[in-house]
This record gives sequence, structure tokens and C-alpha cells, in this order.
Amino acid sequence: MNAEQIIRSIEAEHLKSELPTINVGDTVKVGVRIVEGGKERVQPYQGVVIAMRNGGISETITVRKVFQGVGVERVFLLHSPLVASVQVITRGKVRRAKLYYLRDRVGKATRIKQRFDRPL
Repeated sequence: MNAEQIIRSIEAEHLKSELPTINVGDTVKVGVRIVEGGKERVQPYQGVVIAMRNGGISETITVRKVFQGVGVERVFLLHSPLVASVQVITRGKVRRAKLYYLRDRVGKATRIKQRFDRPL
């Protein structure tokens, strides 16, 4: 076995299998584990997936939401233990791999058409 195969076999133990199919343009709700003091809770973060980066254990999604009039983007490592759950709320119909153009838009201009050909 070469080094790359050894690394892949070690990473395979930590990959999550229960993740839904996520595409760019989908509205997702990510449950983030937060530790405050000695207590742990799951805080939901809901927004539109504007970018994805594949690559095994280092797979990430960038989720954008508008909070109190300010756009907030957060990058989530999907296979991280800090990500408790990922739930797809709606499927989006987009023609781009990265939706960075949403950063320049405000209000109704940021809406994405809904896609009905794929189940949630």
C-alpha cells in the first residue's frame, strides 16, 4: 500500500454516511454543536449553500444567510464532529457552481427558483 491509500483508509473511518445529497442553491439547516461552560447544545444555522468543495474528509459547504440586514457566510466542514446534522429544506434551481453573485444582491433579488425534480 502506498501512502495515499493508507491516508484514505484512515479517513474512511471518520466519514459520515448519513449526510443528505447537498447541491449549490439548496437551502439547508445545519445543526452546529456549541459548548458553553460544561453544557453542550445544538444551534441551527439556516441559509443558502453558495459554494461546495469536495475532497473526501475535507468536504466543505459555504452557507449564506442574512441576519439583521447583514449577510453572514459560514464555512462548514461536513465531516467534522462539530456539525451535528444537515437537513435540506428546499432544493434550488441554479446554473452556476458558485453563487458568489448573491453577495452583491439585496432583498428579493437574492431569491432562487425552487427545484422539484429531486426529492428532499
